[in-house]
Amino acid sequence: MSLLPGTIDNEYRGSRLAFYFFILLTVVTVARSLVHIVAPDGGAQSIATIPLDSFTANGAATVVHLFALWGLSQLIVGIVYVVALLRYRSLMPLLYALALVEYAARLVLTRVKPIEIAGTAPGGVGNYILIPLLAVMLWLSLRQRPDRDAAAR
Repeated sequence: MSLLPGTIDNEYRGSRLAFYFFILLTVVTVARSLVHIVAPDGGAQSIATIPLDSFTANGAATVVHLFALWGLSQLIVGIVYVVALLRYRSLMPLLYALALVEYAARLVLTRVKPIEIAGTAPGGVGNYILIPLLAVMLWLSLRQRPDRDAAAR
């Protein structure tokens, strides 16, 4: 497997574990995006613990709107994941690499541009777990399995 495959097709020869984890990543990405889009507070206060009730009405509405926009971008990424699973599995290592960069950048941005929160958001803890997990899954997705064992085609 290659990060940038010569041919983009539905052949995936990486680890089965990485394949099934990618399905989980896809489901979580789509579900999380929908929460940000449809939840009344976009998940800003109810999940991320941003104290919206201490903001002005316009300030809170702006944060909720930004969370909905973030949800939309996550939904688009989730749709790309779904398309890769259904038709372009050779792109899975590249998508793992992009997810790794995204989650690592989130962690850096959180340190560089911190925000006031009332508690610990699940994503704040999850990033520390997900980043190394994504690195391992990227490595596993790049490892070629023997043809006789090639499942997930």
